Amino acid sequence: MRGMLIPLSVLLMISAGAKEVAMGADANVSAAATDEASIRHVLDAFVEAWNKHDAEAFSMVFAADADFTNVRGMGAHGRTEIAKFHAPVFATMFKDSNLRIVDTKVRFIKPDVAAVDSWWELTGAKTRDGQEIPLRKGLLNVVMTREEARWLITVMHNMDLPVAP
Repeated sequence: MRGMLIPLSVLLMISAGAKEVAMGADANVSAAATDEASIRHVLDAFVEAWNKHDAEAFSMVFAADADFTNVRGMGAHGRTEIAKFHAPVFATMFKDSNLRIVDTKVRFIKPDVAAVDSWWELTGAKTRDGQEIPLRKGLLNVVMTREEARWLITVMHNMDLPVAP
């Protein structure tokens, strides 16, 4: 009987440890789901600010020291410069534009760092001479970081994708 107590107690300890690991895994999954929802909320705010053509609101989804690169390889560093970069185009070629994110993929590199790909479509943009630009499609490649429980865009590269005929 005594010989059975030791294996039984070992089995109970292993079982308790496995339960703690499983509970920890559940907590990690729950935290990741919450973080992903927060990241998607930031992207929603990004789109909302774009569609209001509000450069200040647009810049607020970026970290203070963020880097932004547009589809032509031009960029801005820092929230203030990102706002300055977008203000003129929101007043001209993008003043009637409408941005829509059609798909997003989030991959957590670390608990507070995420790589995010968002495929987008843009309508309503105009050339310098006022001609409507046809539907544009593209991809935002983003690194987001969590700073004091808030997710922000730290690096963004934007690229055009071909539109199928």
